Amino acid sequence: MQIKAIIHPAEEGGYWAEVPALPGCITEGDSMEEVINNLQDAIQGWLEVANESKIVDEKSQVIEIAI
Repeated sequence: MQIKAIIHPAEEGGYWAEVPALPGCITEGDSMEEVINNLQDAIQGWLEVANESKIVDEKSQVIEIAI
């Protein structure tokens, strides 16, 4: 799965990142490597929660699509 994220430098050092396609999916890290690893975890967790909760109604589904 490919999804776009925006990585920003944090004022206090390190980085923070957001995934515009997944509202509320944000993370941070002290290094670029750490923020990327944290992004992978955050995206996976967001999708799992979306599948298990009422983020989407019962007529909708969250699926992964490779582009």
